[in-house]
Amino acid sequence: MSETTLDHFQLEDTRVTRRYVAKFQAITGHLGRVAAVMEAEKRLARHEVDVIARYLLGLTLTFRALAHKYHFSGRYAHAGKLTFDRQESGFPVFHELLTMANDAQQAERHLAGLPGEQALKDQMVRAIVGDLEIPTKLQFALSQRLYYEELARGGLFWARNDPEAVWLGNDGSRRRFLLHWAVYDSQVNLPQIYLMEVEDTGRIGLPKDERRWPEAQNHLMAQSVGGLKLLTIAKGFDEDFDDLHPKRLRRFHVGPMYSHSFTHQTGPIGQVLETARAPEGEDWALVWTEEDLRSERVEDVPTGWFGRVEREIFALDPFSGRGAQTGATAMERAIILPERPYQALAELDPPGFRDVRKFVVSPRGRVLSYR
Repeated sequence: MSETTLDHFQLEDTRVTRRYVAKFQAITGHLGRVAAVMEAEKRLARHEVDVIARYLLGLTLTFRALAHKYHFSGRYAHAGKLTFDRQESGFPVFHELLTMANDAQQAERHLAGLPGEQALKDQMVRAIVGDLEIPTKLQFALSQRLYYEELARGGLFWARNDPEAVWLGNDGSRRRFLLHWAVYDSQVNLPQIYLMEVEDTGRIGLPKDERRWPEAQNHLMAQSVGGLKLLTIAKGFDEDFDDLHPKRLRRFHVGPMYSHSFTHQTGPIGQVLETARAPEGEDWALVWTEEDLRSERVEDVPTGWFGRVEREIFALDPFSGRGAQTGATAMERAIILPERPYQALAELDPPGFRDVRKFVVSPRGRVLSYR
């Protein structure tokens, strides 16, 4: 058995599965408010918050679907078991999202073969009142119907969320677009959101260009691997598309999620969660990392026999020579956590967290930002 397999853990108890999914549904609910605070701090623009909020809502819907799918784990033999990465990410493993994408392709067929929600509820009542039985099979059938209905509605965060374009306006003859896409990275089992600001000097606007747009989408998805530096992704895009000029590229890593109840963690974060002794539902911390790469200037370089094209020169992190290592202009980590874990973090004051931004969330929906 591989070390990676050992890091994966199946939730076999119904109540534990429901607590795990409920925890993530609460966390993703907080993330939208955290993004709003980032907008208020001028760290994100309104259109960027709108894009990120869509992906965060997709994560919420994904966990809602998983809640339906595994609602009877441990109580019904065919209910299956949710597998998550308890060591590295705290999130469900990549295979869960792949399976969900396959299920979505067949959702309508499954729904056609299942009784309607009301019909299932009527049968449950008859089983309870007339036969004096617990209608476990009917309850499971209803949970599966709700699961496939969620998939059929769409809007979930999938393993691959292909690029879309948002028009930002024109700068003279140049069209400006925000390209955005997201993936669930199979290497680290984490959602990653990409935002790229592009200037388009092509004859036809990029989203309407039947030649360039599919090529650009395929190129970006092929490069969307967490192990690749932003500099590698941006330079490759710049060199492959002479009339598309990437001015800024950002990657947001949502996670890891640490929980005293579910994950194995060592070092300061483990001590913080243990010291906090927070009540169920508040014993967690989520890391949010933003990588940012900006174009510093443009160079005019020869191409072919007589042509010349623009090439972006990207600014790398000037501090301590880290730019070559990170492949980014800047990188900032934040941690999102409830009040009790934050109090423990403030009291312990571990060195590695002093420069990390903290977003403290409360059940009432308030979000406070600290350095």
